[in-house]
Amino acid sequence: MDFLNALVHNTVFMSAAAAWLVAQLLKTVIHMHFYGFDWERLVGSGGMPSSHSATVCALATAAGYQYGGGSFQFAVSAILAIIVMYDARGVRRETGLQAQVINEMIDFFKNMGRPLSYEERLKEFVGHTPMQVLVGAILGILIGLGYCFWLG
Repeated sequence: MDFLNALVHNTVFMSAAAAWLVAQLLKTVIHMHFYGFDWERLVGSGGMPSSHSATVCALATAAGYQYGGGSFQFAVSAILAIIVMYDARGVRRETGLQAQVINEMIDFFKNMGRPLSYEERLKEFVGHTPMQVLVGAILGILIGLGYCFWLG
């Protein structure tokens, strides 16, 4: 019980969790506006804004605010944020684009009447555009600051 109490009162952890939750909710509302409601958007990756970026930027912001810019905690969380955002925009974005092309190929061959061993469509929402990463980062910084100033 002490662990849960300490976790709930951990400003750094809670600011990151709050940023993830807000980003996922915003992502769901934005997706619903353009395409209709999809349960996958509540917990899935990809889309606007990047919940990965929001989470790690809130984490780094809160760590920097609470422990200072020269602290070990800020250094680790800032490097983690850079790696996560680079990966979301780079590697995972390319994976999503490849999945899109493979899905188009699967549809093409199915329409030709050829049997395929792979029937399930690949997930295309796995990465982020640079704008989605930027908006997620800004959202995370604002939530990290807000959490530290008003709730922490």
